[in-house]
Amino acid sequence: MKITHNRTFYVLTGIITFSVLIASISVYVMMPRGRPLEIEKTDKLYEIIEDGDIICRLATRFWSELFSNLSVTDKRYSHMGIIRIHNGIITVIHAEGSTGQGPDFVSEVPLDEFLEVARRIGIYRINNRNPNEISQTALEYVGIPFDWQFDMDDESKLYCTELLYVILKRTMPDIQLDTVYLKNSEKEIIPLEAISNSGYFSEVYFSDSIR
Repeated sequence: MKITHNRTFYVLTGIITFSVLIASISVYVMMPRGRPLEIEKTDKLYEIIEDGDIICRLATRFWSELFSNLSVTDKRYSHMGIIRIHNGIITVIHAEGSTGQGPDFVSEVPLDEFLEVARRIGIYRINNRNPNEISQTALEYVGIPFDWQFDMDDESKLYCTELLYVILKRTMPDIQLDTVYLKNSEKEIIPLEAISNSGYFSEVYFSDSIR
């Protein structure tokens, strides 16, 4: 009986230790990184933003650092969306993989909601194109599932920069955005620097809370 009790004790101890470890990792993963930007309605952002602009952000979430590191030379951002201004209301259409924190599909959200977790923001405007066409086309993709496979050959699911790419390809068939290979994979993905470093776009706004 003594041996049985000891084994039971060790098994229970192991289960408790493992549970604590998993809980600690979960807390670490979901823990915010850095403080969000404090953007007022009087900020320059609201003065210059236009329909069809591309908004890039670095968020306060753990996964944001991982996505920003996919870029090689410009690691300022981890996510992007497309600005839509309709009847004076500013929204963002974006494809977000939430990792359990929200919708895993292309959605349209208020700009203020998109900014809630942002600690760095950049606004980019496409050159020599009708920006309204971009936002209107983006509406057609609302509800499309997020592409966790990061498969650029399958447009039935889309990740953030892939959403922009398929929209631009419809009006600019010859457009090329830089890609990088995912680590330990043969899959190519469009990093955020494909926007910030591209001659197709001009940066019209930048704000940063990171010091």
